[in-house]
Amino acid sequence: MTEVSPNPVAERLKLGPRDGVTYPIIVNYCGNCSMPIEYCEYYPEYEKCKAWLEKNLPTEFERVKLEEETGDGNDDDKRRQKRGGKGLMKIKKKEEVNKRITVSRAPRGKKKSVTVVTGLSTFDIDLKVASKFFGSKFACGSSVTGEDEIVIQGDVKDDLFDVIPEKWPDVDADYIEDLGDQKR
Repeated sequence: MTEVSPNPVAERLKLGPRDGVTYPIIVNYCGNCSMPIEYCEYYPEYEKCKAWLEKNLPTEFERVKLEEETGDGNDDDKRRQKRGGKGLMKIKKKEEVNKRITVSRAPRGKKKSVTVVTGLSTFDIDLKVASKFFGSKFACGSSVTGEDEIVIQGDVKDDLFDVIPEKWPDVDADYIEDLGDQKR
């Protein structure tokens, strides 16, 4: 009789608990990026993750610190994306822009007109929320048309000078400029 030797592939793909592994497996998650600690280094704000680790999980921080010191210094190769996808999104720094809201009236057909409001996003005002507010306040249609433009149906230009500072206190009436009648 011949003996059958065990198949090494079948041994590797064996189902069930493995020898030398304690169950249940406990995974620690970072409080900053909400990913497992092993993946924090791929997060754009890795320094904040390290600070959180040092404060809340010092033993894991020491392990991560030791792994960094034993690395070969090819951090750029590790972080740079090789193929496809969007990769890590770069954090855009907000540049200082001129804070100014412009209000103008534009004709729509023969007798009708629309009011165009631009510049609300420079005050970190959500345009969708502002459009919904204007629509309910003036009982008319209102929509976001451009990157920083809201079109309100009807001539409500004069009312906006009172409504905007009332709804958003950080916008002073001095920041609102009337451009008069404009062609769209």
